[in-house]
Amino acid sequence: MSAQRHDMPFGTQLTGDGVRFRLWAPGCEEVKLCLADGARESALPMTARGDGWFELAVPGAGAGTRYRFEMTDGLRVPDPASRFNPDDVHAASEVIDPTAFDWRDNAWRGRPWHEAVVYELHVGTFSPEGSFAGVAARLDYLAELGVTAIELMPVADFPGARDWGYDGVLPFAPESRYGRPEDLKTLVDAAHARGLMVLLDVVYNHFGPEGNYLHVYAKPFFSDRHHTLWGAAINFDGAQSRTVREFFIHNALYWLDEYHFDGLRLDAVHAIVDDSAPHILDELAQRVHAATAPGRHVHLVLENDANEARYLGPGRYAAQWNDDIHHALHVLVTGETDGYYVDYADAPIRHLGRCLAEGFAYQGEASAYRGHARRGEPSAQLPPQAFVSFLQNHDQVGNRAFGERIGRLAPPQALRAAAAVYLPAPAIPLLFMGEEFAATTPFPFFCDFGADLRDAVTAGRRREFGRFTRFADAAALAAIPDPNAAATFTAARLDWVRIGDDGPAACLAHYRELLRLRRDVVVPRLRGMGGHAARFEVLAPHGLAVAWRLGDGSTLRLLANLGTASLHAAAPAGTPLFAMATEASGDGIVLGPWAVVWTLEDGEGCA
Repeated sequence: MSAQRHDMPFGTQLTGDGVRFRLWAPGCEEVKLCLADGARESALPMTARGDGWFELAVPGAGAGTRYRFEMTDGLRVPDPASRFNPDDVHAASEVIDPTAFDWRDNAWRGRPWHEAVVYELHVGTFSPEGSFAGVAARLDYLAELGVTAIELMPVADFPGARDWGYDGVLPFAPESRYGRPEDLKTLVDAAHARGLMVLLDVVYNHFGPEGNYLHVYAKPFFSDRHHTLWGAAINFDGAQSRTVREFFIHNALYWLDEYHFDGLRLDAVHAIVDDSAPHILDELAQRVHAATAPGRHVHLVLENDANEARYLGPGRYAAQWNDDIHHALHVLVTGETDGYYVDYADAPIRHLGRCLAEGFAYQGEASAYRGHARRGEPSAQLPPQAFVSFLQNHDQVGNRAFGERIGRLAPPQALRAAAAVYLPAPAIPLLFMGEEFAATTPFPFFCDFGADLRDAVTAGRRREFGRFTRFADAAALAAIPDPNAAATFTAARLDWVRIGDDGPAACLAHYRELLRLRRDVVVPRLRGMGGHAARFEVLAPHGLAVAWRLGDGSTLRLLANLGTASLHAAAPAGTPLFAMATEASGDGIVLGPWAVVWTLEDGEGCA
């Protein structure tokens, strides 16, 4: 792929002799363009073009020019489509030349989705540097681990010095504390040189609470009919929503074109409310696929608590994060059954089996956690690669009061067994940074809001957990880390020093072995795999057998005991691929506590 500029109606565009500036401000009668010249800032009237658009072409302006927009009341704001804001979200934007970067990935076309092994990371805490360059420095390590795709938590510019990324307010501007746009492009380019895809987490369901000025001059960005957990919903279906829809569609295309990302993960789309047709998710997918060059692999992935299988499939979304399989595994290895885990407490091994064989555990059944409302749609007709499996991710760790990883909650042998179940299975596996070496650093929620929000966010976080019995005591509640404290962020930074210790080294070797098995044996047989390709059987309270018909007609079999009592089972057919905590017994097999067996049978099977 060569350097590309994604042209769009928003923001800036370099011309032959300068820069064209555009802003949609339907709430303003006039708008001025403020250009910085050292410490001085000149204000130039922009031309109204109708339907809320303002435009001005400035000869002599170019890459590096700093600019803001002045509203009718004198308020000066950054460009909502800024390509870079070097001094944070309240300050001036900087004109960027998208074609200036010297890409070296011209032969790169991506990788097929069935080859994906995803590694989710937070740029600010993954490395000591907390930067795009810090991630790039560890790409060789990730490639050797067996990862084929890194997924960056959101990098859109957020307020302050630290944040998970879901409070971004400038969705086209890479966070300046991680580096400049060319630093992010260097990371993507370096990943492609090592055969690694790069996916980006994007947030299209809300803007962060600080630094979003759209409500001042472009109120039609927000709906007065729909609401979310974060306040007013984005207006995807009301008056003037066409421009709003284009803003987000162009954002998706921008990241894929200008930054050569291989795919996007859309955050919490169940919080996107759109009563129009086509739904914004359908239109976005159609536009992305229509714009993708022939032969290039681009993958769109959803987070969707509603388990709406209708969005998954060719020409739509490649996959969905499968919370169901995480919750079932979590209940099995930790014994926790509070909160949303209550929906899996009745028969966690059955829920796990259904996830492995059919995708979702909840395909229209009533959810006790959700007031017995029905959740989900049938999913067995989809191939396993339409689902992303994980034992940890940023949400499942960070939504805990102290951000403790699952290694603090479950014994090592249980975690090794869980990894041995989900990593080789035909669904797409996702690892959360540090999981592969049993990292003990927490990943609590952290942010850096200004004074107006700081206390409210801290109090709200503690109030959220005050409903739990363990935090009924005021002292226990006060011990919950303050999300705005710098120490909370620092505690989340991965400790790479201990990777050579005995425990982490053994865990790392285990993950590498499992990912090697996946790469060498499973992945070459996945192409062409369809739906209704598996069946499962619960053998005992914690025993499970699953068989998948792979794309080449062979049968992959899993036999597992995810409990503390041994059980006897018939030996699985096929060539042994992997075994832990097992021993032969006559014509059968004894599965010790936390035992896992994988076998492969050539030819037709799993009828």
